Amino acid sequence: MDPAAPSPRRRRRGPIDWPTAILIVLVVTAALYVLWRDGSARFLEVIGEDSSLFLWMMPNVLAGCLIASLVTVLLPRDTVVRWVGKEAGFKGILISAGVGIIVPGGPYTIYPIAAAFLGMGADAAAVITLITSWTTIGLSRSLVWELPFLGFDFVLWRWVGALPLGVLAGLIVRAIERHWRMKAKP
Repeated sequence: MDPAAPSPRRRRRGPIDWPTAILIVLVVTAALYVLWRDGSARFLEVIGEDSSLFLWMMPNVLAGCLIASLVTVLLPRDTVVRWVGKEAGFKGILISAGVGIIVPGGPYTIYPIAAAFLGMGADAAAVITLITSWTTIGLSRSLVWELPFLGFDFVLWRWVGALPLGVLAGLIVRAIERHWRMKAKP
């Protein structure tokens, strides 16, 4: 990909898109069901618990978004495209798998980073590889939780079983994309 060429722009979404609208309908339906089934006291209790969870999560989500925005400033777009863009091929999937293994943090961190990479021109297959590797392996999780509680043998065998999953997920996405492109051609 030519670094001087303008990068493809992602379609701007409004404040409420279809996934958000569906989520709102599900939340309102569930809330009304709890109100009908358990009464107003339980309804208010659930609202209070959910509000405290929301207040606890919000700083984490904001920190994750801040990290993702810093990634977009620190990593030049052309570098991201070169390493994990469509043109990077299998190498981009391997790089994404490695990054997914070593990135620390929880979902508050990884999903904003993944969205930032997509916005910077990373290939969807590479981003799916990143998330899958982070989910299935996660070095920090292995060192902090699994190794002390479950032992080295368990962690080793889990890694042997899980290591190819991120790469496999990326290759499956590439195959599906290739199939769709072939079908779209007249």
